[in-house]
Amino acid sequence: MAELYLVRHGQASFGSDNYDKLSPLGHQQAQWLGDYFRDRNLSFDSILMGDLVRHRETAEGIAKGMQLQQPQYQVFSGLNEFDFHALLRVYMEQFPQQALAKDAPPSAFYKLLKKSMQLWSHGELEGDLPETWTQFEERVAEVLKSVQDRLQGQRVLAVSSGGAISMALRQILQAPSETVIELNLQTRNTGVSHCFFNQRSLRLSGFNSVPHLDHPERLQHITFS
Repeated sequence: MAELYLVRHGQASFGSDNYDKLSPLGHQQAQWLGDYFRDRNLSFDSILMGDLVRHRETAEGIAKGMQLQQPQYQVFSGLNEFDFHALLRVYMEQFPQQALAKDAPPSAFYKLLKKSMQLWSHGELEGDLPETWTQFEERVAEVLKSVQDRLQGQRVLAVSSGGAISMALRQILQAPSETVIELNLQTRNTGVSHCFFNQRSLRLSGFNSVPHLDHPERLQHITFS
């Protein structure tokens, strides 16, 4: 069977004016993952990514670590993250009493994100959102179908985001919508989820592993944002 490696982007610039770019550590995480692939003689027939900056920077960092010459990337907007900023904005418009203080810890942010995703998945988040939960499901499903139909027999690397990867895994596992929310809050930066596939099926083999960070001197570089 062919193989699909779903990789979450490296650490982004959480808390800055522009989240959609990697932090210096995020760039390093991506290159370390590329080093890991190269050391194990892993090569990819196709490299896919969303069209976000953090996806491109992560793919480029992996390619640098693998020492690839002029790698070719295929862009799939279906691999993009859902707009969590819009979700939180609409949630706080609906529940202004739960607005976060400026000095709120990251844990408070993630609690609100979980609540907003729960309402969104049930169609109960009211406001101006860029997409519905169903539209999010459908665009991720289209990417998986394209991989199965067009990339049979290949080893495929796909760089995406935590939410989109979690949605893909929910569909592969045929699990309930709540699975997306729980997995999304666990995904690690440059975490690797591995699947086998053919035209008929996709099967999960491993979730959220960071073997390139599994060293005593790198454990402090495992991040989630």
